[in-house]
Amino acid sequence: MKHDRIYTNGINLHYVTEGEGDLILFLHGFPECWYSWRKQIPKFSKDHKVVAIDLRGYNDSDKPSESSAYTMPEFVADVKGVIQGLGYQRCTLVGHDWGGIIAWNFAYQHPEMLDRLVILNLPHPAKFSQGLLTPQQLLKSWYILFFQVPFLPEFFVQLDDYKALESAFKGMAIKKDTFSDEDINFYKDAFAKRGASTAAINYYRNAFKFGVMKKNWGVLDVPTLMIWGEKDTALGKELTYGTEQYVRDFQIRYIPNCSHWVQQEQPDLVNQYIREFL
Repeated sequence: MKHDRIYTNGINLHYVTEGEGDLILFLHGFPECWYSWRKQIPKFSKDHKVVAIDLRGYNDSDKPSESSAYTMPEFVADVKGVIQGLGYQRCTLVGHDWGGIIAWNFAYQHPEMLDRLVILNLPHPAKFSQGLLTPQQLLKSWYILFFQVPFLPEFFVQLDDYKALESAFKGMAIKKDTFSDEDINFYKDAFAKRGASTAAINYYRNAFKFGVMKKNWGVLDVPTLMIWGEKDTALGKELTYGTEQYVRDFQIRYIPNCSHWVQQEQPDLVNQYIREFL
């Protein structure tokens, strides 16, 4: 795997790449980085150019200090700039968690730039908006409200050598060997870089601005695959029901006994389902 950087939308983004061919672009979630795709990159680089970026604010990508730098228009512009900056006009876009939110928004704004869309454990934004109105999902999403508070979330995350990160990964995983100590330390080191904690939390602080939770989404014409670990403790499976009304060509594959960290916990199944979809 090759590490590189690309300048786009006024910042430098770090990415890892391998292979040649049509582009598959991977977008990670919170509190991850490109490393969450380590079990996908070798599998798809055999016949594609695979690129896994560090989203702005994460790991080795630039970390603008202004909270206003972490809004959906900026995220979408980053993705567009990466695709074009790599010399492509189209790609298959794969997103998990926050990467999934960005991927959904990108697909609606730039459907002509996507061959296919793959979403992992992140509901369609319309379904998520509806879900947040229910006590059940609101209770699961308590952290979103907590992250609106200034300073305190950063302090909490950094306590006891980033124990909260370790708890999030190992505590949520169904397969207890999903994350090694080396994996956890990689994520901790990425999150400990100057400005990274605040940058990542700023995604949530701006989550309800700039159309992330808008009401009128319409019908998406990009062929879309959703893969869902059924034991996600943060996002209920019921949020996937009815997604087909928002996507003209939609498939969903559920993975039982699998957590929110679906591509890391069940990489063989995730890779198989994506490969079949391609």
